[in-house]
Amino acid sequence: MSNGAKNNRVTISLPDGSSRDYDSPVTGTEIAADIGPGLLKAALAICLDGDLVDLRTEITRNASVEIVTVKDEDALDLLRHDAAHVMAQAVQELFPGTQATIGPVIENGFFYDFARDEPFVEDDLPIIEERMREIVKRDLEVRREVWARDEAIKYFKKIGEDYKAEIIADIPAGEDITLYRQGEWIDLCRGPHLPSTGKLGTSFKLMKVAGAYWRGDSKNEMLTRIYGTCWRDKKELEAHLFQLAEAERRDHRRIGKQMDLFHFQDEAVGMPFWHPKGWTLHRTLETYMRRELQKNGYDEIKTPILLDRTLWEKSGHWEKFGEHMYQMEMDGRTLAVKPMNCPCHVQVFNQGIHSYRDLPLRLAEFGSCHRFEPSGALHGLMRVRSFLMDDAHIFCTEDQIIPETKAFFKMLTKIYKDLGFEDVQIKFSDRPEVRAGSDEVWDRAEAALKEAVEAAGMVYTLNPGEGAFYGPKLDFILRDAIGRDWQCGTWQVDFVLPELLDANYIGEDGQKHRPAMLHRAIFGSFERFIGILIEHYEGKFPLWLAPLQVVIATITSDADEFASQIKNSLDEIGIHAKLDIRNEKISYKVREHSHARVPILWVVGKREAKEKTVSIRRLGSSEQQSLPLDKALLAIIEEARMPE
Repeated sequence: MSNGAKNNRVTISLPDGSSRDYDSPVTGTEIAADIGPGLLKAALAICLDGDLVDLRTEITRNASVEIVTVKDEDALDLLRHDAAHVMAQAVQELFPGTQATIGPVIENGFFYDFARDEPFVEDDLPIIEERMREIVKRDLEVRREVWARDEAIKYFKKIGEDYKAEIIADIPAGEDITLYRQGEWIDLCRGPHLPSTGKLGTSFKLMKVAGAYWRGDSKNEMLTRIYGTCWRDKKELEAHLFQLAEAERRDHRRIGKQMDLFHFQDEAVGMPFWHPKGWTLHRTLETYMRRELQKNGYDEIKTPILLDRTLWEKSGHWEKFGEHMYQMEMDGRTLAVKPMNCPCHVQVFNQGIHSYRDLPLRLAEFGSCHRFEPSGALHGLMRVRSFLMDDAHIFCTEDQIIPETKAFFKMLTKIYKDLGFEDVQIKFSDRPEVRAGSDEVWDRAEAALKEAVEAAGMVYTLNPGEGAFYGPKLDFILRDAIGRDWQCGTWQVDFVLPELLDANYIGEDGQKHRPAMLHRAIFGSFERFIGILIEHYEGKFPLWLAPLQVVIATITSDADEFASQIKNSLDEIGIHAKLDIRNEKISYKVREHSHARVPILWVVGKREAKEKTVSIRRLGSSEQQSLPLDKALLAIIEEARMPE
C-alpha cells in the first residue's frame, strides 16, 4: 500500500532517525507514552508530516511524527491559541449572555472580540484573568468534535451565539465543522489545541480593552476586544512586560514632545509638523545620507509630487494602490499625489538613449510621498500619511545584479552601524498572490535575487508570499536597544516595471534590451526611522546626531556677555547651540535641559568669564569638567564629527 500500512500496521518515524512499529492506528499520546513518562507529561501536540495537530489525533498510516513540547517553536502559538479560548470561557462564565465572536493569535499574544450590551472596561480584566487561572487549575480535557454544518448553525443559534452561526453559515454547504469542547464549554475552531487547560500554565496576562467592528467593517456592530499576552514561562512573561514598560517610557511621541521636535493636529491627520529642533534632526540625517550616496556613486534627482493617473495605470499602481492615493480633478484630468517614486524614476531613465556602457545608473531621491492610511492604523511618526523616502533605483544589466547587491549590502550595514544598529536580520520575500508579471519573469527575478544574496554572503530566512507586487525583495530588520525588531531597509529585483513603462538600453549587440531595475531604501521613510531612533536612544542621541548639541547656561548675569561670545563661536563651527541667560537658578536650568535631553551643558559664571573657561556637564552624569574655551571648542568639533 502506498504511504499506508498493511493489516493496519503503522510505522512512525521519529526526529532522531529511529522508528516505531504499531499493530494498529496510534495516537500522539500513545507514542509519547511509549517513548517515556517524562515526554508524555511534557507533550502538548504532535507535528504529523510537518503539520501541527492535536496530541490525540489518530494516525492510520506510516508517518513522520515529532512530539511538540513547550520548548519547541510551535508551542508558543499553541499556548496563545488556548489562552484565547480559556479567556472566552472565563468571560462567558462570569458574564452570561456575552457572545464570543473571533479570537486569533497575534504577535506576542492573542485577543478575542465579544458582543455585550455593556462594553468591558479595564477594571474587568483582573476578574477575568483570575477566572482564567481557575479554569487552568481545573485541568479540563479539551476534545475535538466534528459536526455537520447545519447542525452547528442550529446549535449556536439555540444558545444565542448569532455571530458564530453567521461565521458557520458562510462556510460552503456540505463541509464538516470542527468544534472544541473544553469541559462543558464549546467553541468553533479549526484547532489544534492543547490536550487540557492545565497544560496552558499561568504565564499570561490580560493587557487592555479596545473597540473593534464586527469583521473589521465600520458599517457593522461595535464589539469589545480584549487583548492578552501569553508566554512559555514566568521569565518570558516578565521579560515581555518589562519590554512593554520600556517601550512606553521610550515612546517617541512623549519624548518628541519633551524635546520639542514635532506635533500632529486634526487639520492634517497623519502629517507631522516639524519644529526647529525636529527639522534639524531630519536635515542632519538627510545630510549624512546624501554624503553616503555620493560616496557610493548615486546621482540625486527630484521628481514631481503630482502626476496624471495614466502613469499610475501603466505602472500597475492604480489598480493596487488607487484607494490609498490622494486624487484630484483639474482641467478634465485625474491627478494623484505619488505614493512612491518608482515610476517617476523610470521616466528620468527613459529620457535619451542609454548604452550598456552607461550602466549601472543609480538614481536617488529624497522623495515626498503621501498615502491615505486608515485613521486606525496611524501611530505617531511610525505610521503617517505624508513621509519622505530615502529612495533609489538602480538600472543595470542582469550581470550587474550580483555586484550591485554586494555594494548595497556593504553600504547598508555601514549606515546602520553608524546609527547604532549592529544586529540586522534579513528576510527573503518571494512572489505574493496578487502580482504583476508572468511566472516566467518571477522565476528569473527570484533566481537572480537568490544568486545575488548568496554571492554576497548574506544569511537570510524565507518570508513566503510577501514580495512586492512587481518583484521579490529582501527586507532588512533592525533590533533596537530593548530587543524590538523593525523592518526598515529593502532591496528588490524588478523585471516588470521596465517592461510596463518601456525602459530600454542599447546592448553590446546594438539591440534594445530591458534593464533590471533594483529598488532600494535604507531608512524606508525618514519619519518612521526618526521615530525608531528616538525610541532606540530614548532621545539621548550621539552628539553628531543631536538636534540641540550644547546649551550655554549662565550662573549669574556677570557671565552673559561671555556666554554670548561662546554661542557665536559655536555657531561659527557649525554646532547646534542655545543660550540660556534667564534669571533662574543653575540647578533649575540643569534639570530642565536634562529633561529635554541636551547632551552637553556648558556652565559659565563670573569665574569662568574671567578665566575664559567653561564647566562641562554631560547628560546623565553629575560630574563636571573644566576646560579653557579654546580646548573645549576643539574637543566638541571632534566629538560632533559625522561618522566617516
